[in-house]
Amino acid sequence: MAIRKSSISGTPFGQTADRPSSPSIGQTFYNGTNGLLEIYTAGGWMAVSGAASPVPTSVVATNQGSSRAFNNGQASIAFSAGTGGGIASEYVVTPSPATSPTTFSGASSPITVTGLQSSQQYTYTVQSRNNFGTSLASTPSSGVAATTVPQAPTIGTATSGDAQASVTFTAGATGGSAITSYTVTSSPGNITASGASSPITVTGLTNGTAYTFTVTATNANGTSTASSASNSITPLAPISVDYIVVAGGGSSGYSNGGNYVSGGGGAGGYLTGSLSLFKQTSYTITVGAGATAKDASSQGPGSQGSNSTFATITSTGGGYGATGSGGPGGSGGGGGPANQSGGAASPAGQGYPGASNAYTGTSGYAGGGGGGAGGAGQPGPSDGAGAGGVGRNTESAWLSIVSAGSGGYLAGGGGGATWNANKVGAGGAGGGGAGGGNSTNTAVSGTTNTGGGGGGGGNGFIGGNGGSGIVIIRYPDSNAAASSTTGSPSTFTSGGYRYYKFTSSGSIII
Repeated sequence: MAIRKSSISGTPFGQTADRPSSPSIGQTFYNGTNGLLEIYTAGGWMAVSGAASPVPTSVVATNQGSSRAFNNGQASIAFSAGTGGGIASEYVVTPSPATSPTTFSGASSPITVTGLQSSQQYTYTVQSRNNFGTSLASTPSSGVAATTVPQAPTIGTATSGDAQASVTFTAGATGGSAITSYTVTSSPGNITASGASSPITVTGLTNGTAYTFTVTATNANGTSTASSASNSITPLAPISVDYIVVAGGGSSGYSNGGNYVSGGGGAGGYLTGSLSLFKQTSYTITVGAGATAKDASSQGPGSQGSNSTFATITSTGGGYGATGSGGPGGSGGGGGPANQSGGAASPAGQGYPGASNAYTGTSGYAGGGGGGAGGAGQPGPSDGAGAGGVGRNTESAWLSIVSAGSGGYLAGGGGGATWNANKVGAGGAGGGGAGGGNSTNTAVSGTTNTGGGGGGGGNGFIGGNGGSGIVIIRYPDSNAAASSTTGSPSTFTSGGYRYYKFTSSGSIII
């Protein structure tokens, strides 16, 4: 085969654009653009000599967090080409810790790296390469945390109110940048509300319309995807509910034999009024227990009754009767003999104070009456113990409808005890127990579910227990019956109202 020789002495040279336009296979050209001697082959121009690329320098990583999805961070890696070697045809960036893919390449600086984990700190090295090899890795960049939008919050529970809803949620990861706000969005309506933490209240809803809600989180990079939808709620206008809440009555003490006697126990605190409550919401009801009287093994004053509650209302247990000074409570307990003072009504407005009493030479020791919800305990006449304070009957129409109370009253105080069995103090109207005097005339306990105070113990005998409390609520019967109750309340409908009488603890959803 004949060998073709160039008619021009030497190898042609120039920039890449100066290569022959119609080269022959085997023709050579010195390319000054990349500093390589090239030969034309069936596959095109190919370098036949040169040096491997030098190591890149000055590697700087910059986070690019704006609008990046959670756990899909991005960084820009800038660098300078190395010197003292061949001309690179490609640069390769390797993140640490490893990513998938493990390397990212480009023809020049900067090179973009994607798929980074949110909040993760990364360093980067750069290598150059050409036809003659790959350089060593550069010195690593400084560490840079990848940031993105936040992770979607986890939805909690939506609770309805009047034209509004309260939505709880659990925050997700921040995406490497502090959360600036959370936003709750309704469906339907796309009504939004924002806040710094859970829960967030959404207002402007339409009563009677069912809604679900989603939550997003926002940081400097943008907003997360939405959480899953909440439970469905239907806002409703509040309802006015009337109540009577009576606590457990106080007990009397143990008289410790001899001529010592105890004052009567105070009645449980009595509260009545109205509350504006939300429908579809569970409200807890606690019926306070009456206090247990002291016996010979646990001598001393009686005990305070337990509180009763309904929603935000708390009535205070009745104060204890004592051989000394009576105790405070919803109604105060009666004091013992020898001018011992009666207990105060505490807090004020739930009952009346107990009475003190005095020693007399004619009839011996005598105890004061415990306070009632409608009147103070009595100190008694000069020859006998004090009667318990009268209970309250201003809501007697309620009590008649629901068959509650004693003689149209609730929360009577316990009567005081005497050394003379014939001069014991009467229990106050409304379940208060009479005081005792001896084995044949023992103290009487307060009546169950009246909040009555226990009668005082006399002449070495145990006093009376306090009566348990009661909670009665009502609301207009233009509203539906309660959707749920616990505690087995008795129910009545009368005079345009629905009544619920709780004699044990429970709950109600109106």
